[in-house]
Amino acid sequence: MTEEKATPVSPAPAWLDEAIGRLTDGRAVRRDFGEGGRLHIDRLVPFLCVHIAAEHQQPVARDIAQANAAYLLAPDIDTAAAIIERVGRVIEQRLGLFIVLEFGELESDEPPAKDAPFLPPFLIEVVAGARAAEQVAAKALIETAATIEGKFRTPHVTLVERPAATATGRKALALDTPHLTVRFAPIYCEPGTRRIYPQLRERLVASIFDAGLRAVAAFARAKSDSFRLPTHRAFGRKAFVDAVVRADRGIDEIASSFDFLLAVTPINAEAAWTEFASGGFSKSPRLYYRPLTLQIETAKRKLFSLNFEHLEDPLLYALYREKQQEVDLQLSMISARETRTFVEFGRALYGPVEATLHDAASEILARTAPDRDARSSAADRRDCEYIRERAQAMISAYRRQSADFSASVDIRDDLPAGLLVSRGQLLIARSSALDADRVEALLNHEIGVHLLTYFNGSAQGLRILRSGLAGYEGMQEGLAVFAEYLSAGMTIDRLRVLAARVVGCVAMLDGAPFPQTYRLLVDGHGFAATEAFNITLRIYRGGGLVKDAIYLRGLLQLLDHLAGGGTLEPFWMGKIAASHFGAIQELSLRGLLGTAALRPIFLDEVKARDRLQRAQRGLSPLDLISE
Repeated sequence: MTEEKATPVSPAPAWLDEAIGRLTDGRAVRRDFGEGGRLHIDRLVPFLCVHIAAEHQQPVARDIAQANAAYLLAPDIDTAAAIIERVGRVIEQRLGLFIVLEFGELESDEPPAKDAPFLPPFLIEVVAGARAAEQVAAKALIETAATIEGKFRTPHVTLVERPAATATGRKALALDTPHLTVRFAPIYCEPGTRRIYPQLRERLVASIFDAGLRAVAAFARAKSDSFRLPTHRAFGRKAFVDAVVRADRGIDEIASSFDFLLAVTPINAEAAWTEFASGGFSKSPRLYYRPLTLQIETAKRKLFSLNFEHLEDPLLYALYREKQQEVDLQLSMISARETRTFVEFGRALYGPVEATLHDAASEILARTAPDRDARSSAADRRDCEYIRERAQAMISAYRRQSADFSASVDIRDDLPAGLLVSRGQLLIARSSALDADRVEALLNHEIGVHLLTYFNGSAQGLRILRSGLAGYEGMQEGLAVFAEYLSAGMTIDRLRVLAARVVGCVAMLDGAPFPQTYRLLVDGHGFAATEAFNITLRIYRGGGLVKDAIYLRGLLQLLDHLAGGGTLEPFWMGKIAASHFGAIQELSLRGLLGTAALRPIFLDEVKARDRLQRAQRGLSPLDLISE
C-alpha cells in the first residue's frame, strides 16, 4: 500500500485565512493540516521555526522546531513558503522584524573508522543570507552550537552563504525574509541501523533549540532596541500544550498516591524505646511499619506509561523526566523497606554524605556542648494540644492571605515525637513536647515553608511544583531550618541535632548497627539518652535512611546561596532546589509562572529582615546561634 502524499496548501486556504485573522488580533494559533502539518504560534514573536518533511524521518529536527513558541511543520517546500509569506507579513507589520529558522538533518553521519585513534567532529551546517542582521544571528548560533558535545564528538560548524548549494543538495526554501537554515549530522542514530541513542537525542534537541533562541535574540538586538530581554530564553513558550497538562496530572496522581515518609516511619516509637532501654541499649529495637496499600508494580507501570514525547518543550521535558526517575526511586525504596537494599536506594536518592558535609557536622559538635542551662522544666514545655492550637492560629493567618490555604492539623498516635507535613496536612505526634520558645520557630519550619510552598506550588498551575521538582528536599529542609533562625528559634541544641544526624548517617552507611550509632551520640557527643535514641531511630527507619543528612547540607547550600547574592523569593513559588533557579526564572519570564500567592509571615518581622541581611553578608551555621 503506497503512502498518500500530502496535497500542497494553496496560497490562501480557508484555515490559513482564519489563522492569519487570529494572529492579526494578537491571538494564539494552533492548527493541524495536511499530512502531519501544523502551525503553532502561542503569541507574537519575531520568528518562526520551520521543519519541512523529508524523504527520511528527521525526528530531532522536528522536535527542535516544535519546541519553540512559534513553529511550522510543513509537508513540502511550496506549502511552507506560502504559509511563511503570510505569517511573516503580519509579524513584520506588528513587531517590525521577522526571521525564519529552518531546522533539518543531513542525510547521514560519517561514522568513525573502527580503528580510528579519536572520534572525528560531526557536521553542523548553517546557511545564511548576506544581510547584516542575518549574519549576526548566524554568528550567535554558531558560537553556541560549537559548544555542543555529542557522544564524545565535538561539532564542526560551517557557515554557507545563501544561495550557495547546501551539503544536502536538496531543493532550498526560497524566501525574501531573513532566513537561517540549520542542518546537522544525525549522530543520535546508531550508524547503519537508525536506532536511537535517547540521551543523545535529548541533548541535541536541548542544545540546538537553545542555539536557535540565541540566534533570534541576537537578530532582534541587531534590528531593534525594543527587544532587549533579560535572557534569550524569554522567547520560549508562554502556553502549555495539552500534553503538558496530562503529564503533570499523571505524575502528580502517582506521587500523591503514597506518602513516602509515612511509609518508612515506624509506628511504635515509644514501645521501641522501652524495648531498647530495657535491653541495656545493646540490641536493635524491633520497628513496625504501616501495612502498604500501594501496589508498587502497578504504580511503576503507570509512572512509565506517562508520555513526555509530546510536551514540545525541552525544559519541561527535562523537569518531568527527572521527577519520574525520583518517584521511581521512592517506590523502589518503599518496596525494599526493611531489606538490605533499602539503604542503597536511599543513597541513590539523597546522595552519599560528602566529606565536606561530614567535616562541617563534626566541627559543630566539636565546638559546642549541650546547653544544659537551656533545659526547660516540664512546666516550660508545650504539649501536642498547645502546638495544635498555635498551628491553627498560624494557618488562619495564612488563610487571610489566600482562601486557598486549606491546610489542616491532625494529632496522631502512630508517629515518633515531633511534627510532620504530609501534602496539605500538618501531623503532630501525641507524644510531642516542645520548649515554649521553640514552638513558633518549628511551626514556621513546617507551616511557613513546607505547607506554604505546597499551596503556592498548587496555585502555579503545574502540580509538579507542589509535589516538588526532583531533588528539592535538601534545599527545602535547609530553607525550613533557616526559617527557624529568622524566627529567633535556632538554638545550640537544635544545631547539634542537625549535625548529629549527619554523623549518625555516616556511621550507618559505614555499617554500624543501631546500638553502636546510639552510643556514638551519647558517649562521643554528649547527647541525652532519649534524644540520641530519637536521632538514631530516624536514621535507621525503613532499613537505613540517609535523608536526615540533607538538613545541614541544605542549610549550608542556602547560606552559600545568600552570601553569593541569591535571594529567597524563587523558593516561595513551589518546592524547588537551587539547581532549578534557572528553570524557574525562565518559566517566569515566559509567563508560565506567576508570583507566589503566599509570603511567609515570619518575614514581616523587622528582626527577621535584619537576620536575613546578616546572612546575605555571609554566615556559617555556628553564627546562627550567636544571638
